[in-house]
Amino acid sequence: MKQQFVTNSVEQTEQIAIEFGKTLCGGEVVLLCGEMGAGKTHFVKGLAKGLDIADTVTSPTFALHNQYVGRLVLNHFDFYRVDDPAEAEMLGLDEFFYDKGGVSAIEWSQNISYLLPKNCISVTIGKLTENSRQITIER
Repeated sequence: MKQQFVTNSVEQTEQIAIEFGKTLCGGEVVLLCGEMGAGKTHFVKGLAKGLDIADTVTSPTFALHNQYVGRLVLNHFDFYRVDDPAEAEMLGLDEFFYDKGGVSAIEWSQNISYLLPKNCISVTIGKLTENSRQITIER
């Protein structure tokens, strides 16, 4: 199933993600694709709200992984700085991808592609203008 949206603000992007987050039931791996500054972390902020998470979501660029607890556990990964997938594997981060009690949201997943499970959900965010984005969700 493929859904497409056009948003004209960060708030609209987060609202799409909130509604998407409400549909998740655990065990999903969400791959966030888009160039730097496209709005991947803003999407995760909305996703967290849709999972009833009250914490402030920040990008785990340097930590690689942040975890938040709500209706489900949200494991937020940012593999931008990972050059070798074996690094993530050594740290055991791929084990979170199979947690049925959580959702994994992964930025820069192409850097660890061989570690990913099958049947991931792809969220592609493309810049249309400075403020508008096209969001494509493929299940």
